Amino acid sequence: MRSTALARIVIGVVVERRKTRGPWINLLWRPVSVLVGTPSAAPWTRIGEEGDATTFYAGEAAIELYRTETANYQQNLCSGMAALWVVLRPIATNSAGPAFDILTVTADPAEGEALTDAGNNLVAPVPMPAAIVATIESFIAEHHVERPFNKRERNRGEPPIPGHCSEDTESSK
Repeated sequence: MRSTALARIVIGVVVERRKTRGPWINLLWRPVSVLVGTPSAAPWTRIGEEGDATTFYAGEAAIELYRTETANYQQNLCSGMAALWVVLRPIATNSAGPAFDILTVTADPAEGEALTDAGNNLVAPVPMPAAIVATIESFIAEHHVERPFNKRERNRGEPPIPGHCSEDTESSK
């Protein structure tokens, strides 16, 4: 399927694996950051270790930007904590191989929230790097069209919808 995105930002995803002390789970995985561009390292290269936590470069992804979503991008940037939502899909593997595939990374907070509904996928927000903020700001400046909100007025002449409450229920008795 061909993408209709007007812009793509190539990034690298960094994840953390942390050992747990709980009886039900041995390892806890979470995305921790993104890198602007693509590192020369191979996917799932270990890049750091501190205590019980090990960080890995998980691989490359692309943030796709759409002109119809500029209001959502703007909301994200104005939130004070601009974020990217990283979605990882668990894969069946032995203990030596990677535990996840990168499914997608998005700058759209509505899409990020919607992706949390998808079963076993691991979805987490990570801080948005300044270079990506600047790219998205330029995209918004070029493609954003302000759309006024028009509240629809109910036509009071229409009969009430069965099963719904009506404001006139008291007066009709």
